[in-house]
Amino acid sequence: MEKILIITGGNKGIGAGIAEVYHKYGYHIISISRSHIKKLYTTEQYHTDLSNPKNCETILEEIFSHLSKDQATSITLVNNAGYLGKVGPIETINGEDFGYTIGINLIAPLTMTSKFIELTRDWNCEKNIYNISSGAAINAYESWSSYCTSKAGLDMMTKVVAKEQKDCENGASIVSIYPGVVDTEMQKQVRTSPKEKFKTVQRFIDFYEKGKLSSPQEIGEKIYELQEKGIFKNGRIIDVRNFE
Repeated sequence: MEKILIITGGNKGIGAGIAEVYHKYGYHIISISRSHIKKLYTTEQYHTDLSNPKNCETILEEIFSHLSKDQATSITLVNNAGYLGKVGPIETINGEDFGYTIGINLIAPLTMTSKFIELTRDWNCEKNIYNISSGAAINAYESWSSYCTSKAGLDMMTKVVAKEQKDCENGASIVSIYPGVVDTEMQKQVRTSPKEKFKTVQRFIDFYEKGKLSSPQEIGEKIYELQEKGIFKNGRIIDVRNFE
């Protein structure tokens, strides 16, 4: 019997931290990303461009063709892959930029969640969906129109799917998780944004210089801890910083 965790963007940043921690606790890790990276532990890696919805469906179908529903005690999908997008006032961003950012941050999780629920319909085990969201879903940051909008949409998707699944026989549980400010490549991108394009850049520089960034592994541990404590009730929007 096994516990399965499928994670998008599991090759770096928060995704790598979550994957590493859950592997330590005995999970079968399956990572979906655009690139391959050498791991320090055994994991399955699948590669695709998640900005294309058809790729999301195809890759999950491929993954599930190798899984056994009779051997699983739990299966979890973590929609983690994210993209900050072009930083700047909305009039400096074109449709292609909007499309790609919202494709990664919102359309991909919608598609992955839809296909995951479809493919696990007859799985008689615990089923979870964790959406890695952001405080940007509820706090408007100038010059982050695509990112804030997509994360707000992700939270609303969580609420809708939770309502749909609560009355389903053996339905999936879904939550949105705010990991806080984490030391990732995205944070480096934020800190190097020109001040004329991102007025609050100094705030994020201060987070870094004052050592206030969490590591991806710390976030992985926190998510696992909250899961084990039963905090992840269906439909909840959870900021990990509210739990010490």
